[in-house]
Amino acid sequence: MSDAEALSRILAARYSCRAFRPDPLPMALIEEIVAEARKVPSWCNAQPWQLVVTSAPETDRLRSELAQEMTRASHTPDIPFPERYSGIYKARRSTCGWQLYDAVGVEKGDRDGSHRQMMENFRFFGAPHVAVLTSAAELGPYGLVDCGGFLSALTLAAAARGVATIPQAALASHAPFLHRFFELPQERTVVCVVSLGRADEAHPANSFRTERAEMGEVLRWQG
Repeated sequence: MSDAEALSRILAARYSCRAFRPDPLPMALIEEIVAEARKVPSWCNAQPWQLVVTSAPETDRLRSELAQEMTRASHTPDIPFPERYSGIYKARRSTCGWQLYDAVGVEKGDRDGSHRQMMENFRFFGAPHVAVLTSAAELGPYGLVDCGGFLSALTLAAAARGVATIPQAALASHAPFLHRFFELPQERTVVCVVSLGRADEAHPANSFRTERAEMGEVLRWQG
């Protein structure tokens, strides 16, 4: 298999996992994944990304304390969330959401069911580990762009090793809590949280795959 074929296979295999097995991963495996991801380019080679990864027991403590935090705190992300989703972006968001609801049996109008599924975000979908990705605040948007490249490489390096992931912006909406829990200095911007572990492949939440835009929507030639 050529390098191009191997990469294409990994890209096709990667998906956002929404149900994990509880088995912890070896620390050496996580370090190997991060070691691969850090090879991506960044502006002026600044490499603004940093990760804090929880052990399985610490993930359980985080899950418990986050549940308490959500009863008394509002959403306060370090990075402003999108003002709105309109047009094709709204349509893609809706399609993805209904693919998930259909997979897990949540019918239209079932607010309790949709709320329960939404709350799985804050249980990390049962993952044994979470990784908090931060950037250097002083680098602003371009530091975030660099972290996006690192995040993509992280998920692909994980997929190549049979490790499932899901990047989660929802958890970053509780940035003040994450700063306190992980003792993150204010000069670090919380980008997102990545839940990771082995996929529960039998779970219906992992039975669908999201769509991708046609090439004509992505690529335009000039000249």
